[in-house]
Order: sequence, then C-alpha cells, then structure tokens
Amino acid sequence: MKSARPESATPVPADEEVKSPPFNVPIDIRSVALTGLFVLAILYTLHFAQEFVLPVVLAWILSSLLAPIVRFLKRLKIPEALSALIIVAALVGGVSYGAYRLSGPARSWIEKAPRAFSSARAKLRSVIRPVEHMQQTTKQLEQMTTIGDQKPTAVEIKKPGLGEMVFSGTKDFLIAAGITLILLYFLLASGDLFLLKLVKILPTLDDKKIAVEIYRQIERDVSTYLSVVTFTNMGFGCIIGLAMYLVGLPNPVLWGSMAAVLAYIPYLGALVGITTVTFVAILTFDDAIRIAMVPFIYFGLDTIQANLVVPFILGRRLALNPLVIFIWLTFWGWMWGIIGALLAVPMLAVFKIICDQIEPLAAVGEFLGTETKIAAAS
Repeated sequence: MKSARPESATPVPADEEVKSPPFNVPIDIRSVALTGLFVLAILYTLHFAQEFVLPVVLAWILSSLLAPIVRFLKRLKIPEALSALIIVAALVGGVSYGAYRLSGPARSWIEKAPRAFSSARAKLRSVIRPVEHMQQTTKQLEQMTTIGDQKPTAVEIKKPGLGEMVFSGTKDFLIAAGITLILLYFLLASGDLFLLKLVKILPTLDDKKIAVEIYRQIERDVSTYLSVVTFTNMGFGCIIGLAMYLVGLPNPVLWGSMAAVLAYIPYLGALVGITTVTFVAILTFDDAIRIAMVPFIYFGLDTIQANLVVPFILGRRLALNPLVIFIWLTFWGWMWGIIGALLAVPMLAVFKIICDQIEPLAAVGEFLGTETKIAAAS
C-alpha cells in the first residue's frame, strides 16, 4: 500500500499576484514641480492677458449657447454665415434696446444716490447711533495717544477725474464688446469647421469616431447647461420684477433685470440683490413690515430658484459642488473682477463637462460634481 504524499501547493498565477496599492508608487518630485510651475504660468498669463482672453472666453460661451439656433436655421436652408449675422444683429439690438430702456431709471437712481444715503441714514438713525458713538470714542482715544503736537505731513495723490475714468472705462468696454461680437460671428459662421479639422488630423478611424463623439457630447451638455441656466435666470428676473411691482417698489423692471444678471453669480449675486432692494425699500416705504417684506421675498424666491428649480431641470449629472463653486467664484472674481465673477460658474460647468467626457480627467469631474458614484462590492 502506497503511502499518501502531501500534494504540493498550487502555484499562484502571475496575473493574480497581489499588487501593491497605487499610493505606494514613488512620486516624481520633478514632475510635480514642473506641473505646478506650468499651472502658475497659465494663471499668470490669464491674469496678465485678460483684455484679450476675456472676449475670447465670452464669445465661446455665447457661441455654445447660440449654436443650436444656427443648426436649426441651417435645416431651414439658411446659410450659416447669414444665420450668424442674424443672430449677432438680434443680440446687439436686444441688448441695446434693453440698456436704453433701463438707462433712464438707473441714471435717476445714480443721480439721487447721495441724497438717498442721507435719507436712509436718517431712517436708520436709531441703529447707526451706537456705531457713531463708538467711532467718536475711537477717534478721541487716537488723539489722546498722539505724542506731541507734530502732525505728519499729508501726502495727496491726485487721482484721475470722474469724466476721465468714465470715458476710459466706456472706451475699453466698447473695444472688448466689439472684439467679442466679431469672434462670436466667426465662431457661429464657421459651423463644424474646427471639428472637421480635428477629424482630418487624427490618424485612425477609431480616433476620429471617439473625437466626434466626445465633441458632440460636450457641445450638447454645454448648450443644455447654458440654455437652462439662462432661461431660468430670465424667469427668475421676471418673477422678481413682478414681486417688486406687487409690493409697490418703484422701477420693478430694473430690479428684475438686475436679479436676472446677478443670478449668474451664486451666493454673492443674491447678497448684492437683497442689499440693493432693501436699500430701495428703506427709501420708498416708512412701514417697517413692508421694508422687511422686500428682502424676505427676494431671499425666498432666490432660494427656491437655486435649490429646487435649477437642480430639478438640470439633474444631478450637471450639478456642481457648492464649496467648489464658492472657491472658483472667489478666485475668478479676484482674477477678472465683475466679469470674471459672472463667467465663473458657466466656465466651471464647461470644465466639469469636459472632464466627464475625457477619461484621464474623470476624477476631476467627479470632484467638481455633487453626485457620488460608489462601485458596488462584489
């Protein structure tokens, strides 16, 4: 009888060997440093060349919003060049007409702003009096701590006059607007020219198909996001204007238009809008209840629009992380001022959509969104 011999352990296949976690891979410090320097160089260039970059970015965002109209007119046998001309002319005419209609009320409020501040200060005297008392006490303490009678020599810096500042700002605005409109026309009139060039230079048929698919998906998502946000902001402005009219606030169309534009700036836009209509309510009404109703209504409508209407229409796939929005908004407001704050959220949405469609950047897109994808355990 043969003795039983223990069987040898089955060898583990090479492809089933335990691999070390990816976090144990050594980090190339030189690569990280070069990447950091590259990012800083890009950010400095964007800040330094903002007079050139801003019209390009704005024209591209507007072209993504208006491109579906060009394609619709193309199906009606209207050439793309003519469609682009019609759209740009309609855009210029609409904005000019709106600015003309709102310029009168806006100018009147700007002209009476000094008197308005004095009137508001008088109405809020009971609230401001303790603050003024503290300021006077602070000044007295500063005078008491001054050593000797020697006063520092005052240095006066001569600033440019108001007329010079307004003329310079208007000239820069008109130049930037002209560049934006010209770029917008060429982007709309070119149609799929850039896509055709991209397809032509790619080597294989599979690469061409993937490029067309990614390009079309990005175009659809960007157009959907910008269209939904624009129409919801316009609806929000109409509702705010109607609410201000029902409350009795003067110039409700002006405040509705202001609300529609400020809705592109999350958090800060609502804060500016609420502060503005509250100031106007203080000047208009004497009843504290009516004054309090104005910011309460604005805040309630903005909360519904930002937290219920827009997420419901867009869905969670295109929703953005609130913390990332605030940081992104602060950064671009610092980089490009008011225009940067207005373009911050559309640029963030475009960046997220691009990251979602390009596999190496999928992790960045996941971080920017609110939807969490967790793989189920096997």
